[in-house]
Amino acid sequence: MSHSMLAIEITAPGGPDVLKPCSVPVPVAGHGQIVIRVAFAGVNRPDALQRAGAYAPPADASPLPGLECSGVVVDLGPGVSRWSIGDKVCALLPGGGYAEYAVCQEAHALPVPEGVAMKEAACLPETCFTVWSNMVMRGRLKAGQKVLIHGGTSGIGTTAIQIAKALGARVFATAGTDEKCKVCLDLGAEAAFNYRTQDWSALLKQDGGVDLILDMVGGPYLPRNIKTLADDGRLVQIAFLQGAKVELNFAEVMQRRLTITGSTMRPQSDMAKAKIAAAVETHVWPMIARGALRVVMDSEYGLMDAPSAHWRIETPGHIGKIVLQVEGAAT
Repeated sequence: MSHSMLAIEITAPGGPDVLKPCSVPVPVAGHGQIVIRVAFAGVNRPDALQRAGAYAPPADASPLPGLECSGVVVDLGPGVSRWSIGDKVCALLPGGGYAEYAVCQEAHALPVPEGVAMKEAACLPETCFTVWSNMVMRGRLKAGQKVLIHGGTSGIGTTAIQIAKALGARVFATAGTDEKCKVCLDLGAEAAFNYRTQDWSALLKQDGGVDLILDMVGGPYLPRNIKTLADDGRLVQIAFLQGAKVELNFAEVMQRRLTITGSTMRPQSDMAKAKIAAAVETHVWPMIARGALRVVMDSEYGLMDAPSAHWRIETPGHIGKIVLQVEGAAT
């Protein structure tokens, strides 16, 4: 293994063109860590936020973008017990996925599911960890309950629809075009609303509201979400594409016993992420095995074409996940 590797760095806060190739040292595995030779790296909205200067990595994380990858274990730190050299894994990363090698805690890596290609495997960790921890561990979604998933054709949305359906929930979604609404229906949503032409809140309130809302929009959606919840309903906020500050009438929250919660994955402790990883392996990996959950792929780019991948994720046209092919990038 070489001492240096090809990677994509953020040269300054800005648009996709600030992503540039660089040569940096190969990461070294610390205690309880593994080094992965990256095959594919998932591209996620937090990567674009970090690039823009709005989502700083944790102090001890790689400054390189990239929060998930698939690949092969090539080095083991002291104390690693689960993995061996040559194991195929997909992993949640604190950063550093846009590179030929990445390092992570051994408990944050999971085996590549049987029958899943490396390209698809790279798309699983960030979305599955986020959806399971927020929709189920935090949001307490149960069979028979009604859940509304905003952004139904995003990487998060396509995953959330399928997991909720596999749990036996009644699934509703919003999306920005009729074509995208059809994708939501095909994935298992009972109804999908074009938010440009339909009042999803009014339509769902006619049916008694929903028990849970998974939202990454924020802004003007927040008061509408509150109105759309059934009594004792839960709103789980995972991002703010339209702003984090809004005026809310908390009298309604109190009178109808509503819960407002949310989380972001990256700042959580290694132990918290390990707990989420174990839950995902126990509950979500069997969904993949029985065909109840599949990765919806939008597009694939080479590592050197990372700026194009960022342009793609920041335009409204994409459906599902975007990946970078890393293996062989230096040749």
